Amino acid sequence: MSTLAAADLGAVLQLVPVQRAGIALLLAAVGLPVIGVIIVGLDIMPVRFAMMHVALLGIAVGLLTGLDPMLCALVACALSAAGVAPMARAPGGLSGAMGLLMSLAIAAALLVLAVSGVNAAGAFALLWGSILSVGTADLVVLGVLAVVVPSLFWWKRRDVALLLYDRELAECSGVPVRLLTTALLVLVAVAVAGAIKLTGALLVDALTLLPALAARRLGRSLWSITLWAVGIGIAVNLTGFLLALWLDWPPGPVLVLTAGAVVLAAHLVPERRNSSWRAPASVPPASLPSSH
Repeated sequence: MSTLAAADLGAVLQLVPVQRAGIALLLAAVGLPVIGVIIVGLDIMPVRFAMMHVALLGIAVGLLTGLDPMLCALVACALSAAGVAPMARAPGGLSGAMGLLMSLAIAAALLVLAVSGVNAAGAFALLWGSILSVGTADLVVLGVLAVVVPSLFWWKRRDVALLLYDRELAECSGVPVRLLTTALLVLVAVAVAGAIKLTGALLVDALTLLPALAARRLGRSLWSITLWAVGIGIAVNLTGFLLALWLDWPPGPVLVLTAGAVVLAAHLVPERRNSSWRAPASVPPASLPSSH
């Protein structure tokens, strides 16, 4: 990097919106990769896409009513996740519920935007992210997630490990499976909605799923995989954000490509024998991977 480029980058880093964006990405790197571990462990990939559509509906309702669109998106995602949680009990039930939720949410959002005459461009713009417009409320949401998600994960680490390993085994072991599943789904939904402004809903995987996928190749237990995911999230967010500022490129795509490069690099490392925390129900409890 030339001296001039370094000076320009230094000047950009003095701007308040840039500093807020950097803080937001650091906070996101603490909580959201743990959410990615949960998504991979529970095998609930469709939840991300469904929550993107629900968030759009919440944003549309916010624009219509004059309320904060992001707050409406958070509430809509949380309520939707809690509502479909009971369907997670049946095999494949959650995937079908998320498909239905996705269709209904996008249809309702388009109807609200069309009937109300609200500018649809404003609603869809939020789906592409606007990291430099991060405000105090966004930092509060990300800060709460950065505290609540790891704390819950640590506090209930044994129950979470059993649930991610095998649902039936967890139920037989006295884990409150229904309540824990609902709590995890709500956290996933709120995290997706909370990260929308950073990368946009379409690129939220850079902050959640991709660090978890890389960490799965490097960790030896659920807890080490989680620590790897957070570490990778911090490194990716800082590197991608600084690179985007230096090149004057959109931060969202740069973060995704940076995280994707880390995932590809991690897959060059030979997979460790017990790096997966999920296993068939037929495996005896004695072989359950450690959560520490």
